[in-house]
Formats: sequence, structure tokens, C-alpha cells
Amino acid sequence: MSGSIKAKDPFKFCTRLNLSELTGLRATTLGQLLSIIREVPGSCVYHHTHRFLQQHQYLSPEPPNDFAYWVTDALGEDELGERLVSIDTMQYSTIRDLREKIILTIEDYLRDSPFAKLKFARSGEEFHFIKSVSFILPTNYIVYDLGGFVEVLKKITIDSIYFHIFEARLRLEKPTNDFSYWIENSIGDKELADRISSFDPYTRTLEDLRNKIIQIAERRLVV
Repeated sequence: MSGSIKAKDPFKFCTRLNLSELTGLRATTLGQLLSIIREVPGSCVYHHTHRFLQQHQYLSPEPPNDFAYWVTDALGEDELGERLVSIDTMQYSTIRDLREKIILTIEDYLRDSPFAKLKFARSGEEFHFIKSVSFILPTNYIVYDLGGFVEVLKKITIDSIYFHIFEARLRLEKPTNDFSYWIENSIGDKELADRISSFDPYTRTLEDLRNKIIQIAERRLVV
């Protein structure tokens, strides 16, 4: 049983504090937006594609990313907005790859609709680039087996779940979320690890994710 196996390495739960910081960069046209997206740090791309998840963690599904919202609402480019909305964030394991997909989507649209470059956002509706600054903090929770993992998972904060599910994978460029990685490599339960990693976290609330992981892990404890 997975529950009776002592992990090769303990799982150390962390949490995070997040600050949003203005960069001073802004765009009034689609061409400017594209140019700045190419150059801003990855923390900007992360902020504008994950801001809603960070600020409204109990709601699902995730609304359009900030880029999609702005080109639709401020520039009236509904088709491009739909293309940006359709980008499946879950497919990308790094911010670099996600940035490249956003860039290619805008470039393709501009080839099809060159006059879109001529549209300007009205005063006060410019796109302001913001970056996400995270501070990763250790918690007092350290577990050595799957049973202990489940018990801590029931009481850790939402910020901790967010860090181990989203931030560790995408911003820190880990191959999967922290929970699945530990369960596979330290507990040796690849089946459970794969089940957790198969969840699409962008279509669930964080509380739903917590409950779902607890549910399948508890089943594993009695198998």
C-alpha cells in the first residue's frame, strides 16, 4: 500500500506571497503590445495569464487572459481575442513557450489583418504591463508518507496549493506539479502521480483541486 511506504525524501510544503509591480511599460496599439511582449520579463507574461487565478482563487473556470481581454475590449479585435482565449495554457510547460505562442498568435493575426496595426486604444485604456513578484516561504509542514501528505493537504492554505500546482511547474520550469513529482519519485506510486498530473487545474477551483487530490489519495491509502 502506498500509505505504508516511507518516502525516500520528505515533502516540504511551501507557501507564497505575491506582489504586483508596475513596469512603466504600456501599449496603445497591437504593434506596441507585440513588441513589448517580446521583451518583458517572464514574470509579466505570467502575471497577465495567471492574474485571475491568483486574485480570485475560488472561482472557475479561468476567464480570458489580460491580453485577450484588452485586444477585444480596447481595440475591438474580437477575432484575435478569441484566438488568444483559445490558447490552452496547460499545454505549455514554460513561460518561454507560452510567450512564444502568444507572439505567434498575434503575428499570424496581423498578417491576416494588417490594418489592425492602425487602431489605437483610447486615452485611459492603454495596456499597462505589470509583473508578478513572488516570495516563496517554507511552512512547518514536512511529511514522510502518503498518509501524512493527505492530512497536511486538508489544512494547508490555498496559497500553498497554488504554489505547488501552478507556480512550481510553469515559472520554475519543473516537469510536473510538485505533488505528482514527489509521489512518483519518493513514494514510487506512478499511477497516483499520473492521475494527479492529468487534472486540468485551469478548469477547477483550488478548493476543488484540493478535494480531488485528497479523494484519490485516500482511496490509494486503502488499496
